[in-house]
Amino acid sequence: MKKKQKEPLFHIVKRDVLPWYKAWGIRLIAIIAALIVCGIITTVTTGLNPLKVYASFVQGAFGSGRKIWITFQNMSVLLIISLALTPAFKMRFWNIGGEGQVLVGALATAACMITLGDKIPNALLIIIMSISALAAGAVWGLIPAIFKAKWNTNETLSTLMMNYIATQIVAFFTVVWEVPKGSFTVGIINQNTNAGWLPQLFGSKYLLPIVVAFIVTASMYVYLKYSKHGYEIAVVGESEKTAKYVGMKTGKIIIRTMILSGALCGLAGLLLVGGINHTITTTINSGQGFTAVMVSWLAKFNPITMVFTSFLIIFLERGAGEISTNFGLNQSFADILTGIILFFIIGCEFFISYRIAVRKSNKEN
Repeated sequence: MKKKQKEPLFHIVKRDVLPWYKAWGIRLIAIIAALIVCGIITTVTTGLNPLKVYASFVQGAFGSGRKIWITFQNMSVLLIISLALTPAFKMRFWNIGGEGQVLVGALATAACMITLGDKIPNALLIIIMSISALAAGAVWGLIPAIFKAKWNTNETLSTLMMNYIATQIVAFFTVVWEVPKGSFTVGIINQNTNAGWLPQLFGSKYLLPIVVAFIVTASMYVYLKYSKHGYEIAVVGESEKTAKYVGMKTGKIIIRTMILSGALCGLAGLLLVGGINHTITTTINSGQGFTAVMVSWLAKFNPITMVFTSFLIIFLERGAGEISTNFGLNQSFADILTGIILFFIIGCEFFISYRIAVRKSNKEN
């Protein structure tokens, strides 16, 4: 007679949806645990006081008025890119091409500033820049969307490969536009005339990206939660077969959503070149197109929650740089601490969605 297989002592069970305060309680415990682990590692490997190291994190992000503005400016750009990727992710279209879509938007902006800067009025130039940046990003998102909708190609690979194409195109034009010749850099575009430079709000050069990010966040929240398009995105994300069964044209939804995603990435490129850096390089986005993937997933595609996750990432990045400067440590050590903190934060999501159940003992009578 075949012996009945014994049930494991521990097994993983999916939780019901936790109340928000319990979910955030788990996240808070994870952050505290991460800080304790980082403190131990810091003390053992460097002999530094971990409290001073943590103070440097805060100083890096909020140590002066200028640092505060830069922190929120960087957060705003990352937030816009994260919001741009979110509709595609919610639809289960894995758009890993945010980096390339931002780059082509930045390239289109720089091209307008360089070629039209001294030929048309500044207001008209900014309008053309804006349209060009959004259109370039939209096209870069449209190409993999068409291949996915028509031939069901792997969007992860196609969007990822288009990042490399965008990078090389920007590298090519960097050499074409380099100033001075042989420097392999474009330099500050229209430095003397400020042609194409986006306007400063209330005299602050940092405020425009923050205001734009606020508008995009509110708009994306309404779009995903209350619009017909947002509902269709959610249905396709749950089950493409169900969406087709109820009469939705999934190919059209994929293409439309990726145009929106790419256009918003192009908007980030416009802000980087026209409003912040006033130049173009292959690294102008500092890898935020990839970081935005993590921000969107950490927030579970909720635009409001994304505000906090993007702030956390930028806070850690700024703090890591301050640690390297203050304590004479290389950037790798700061990145290790950042990685540990993010590992705990991401890992705690498992305990929010699942719990470990212990087998109940069954005594035979």
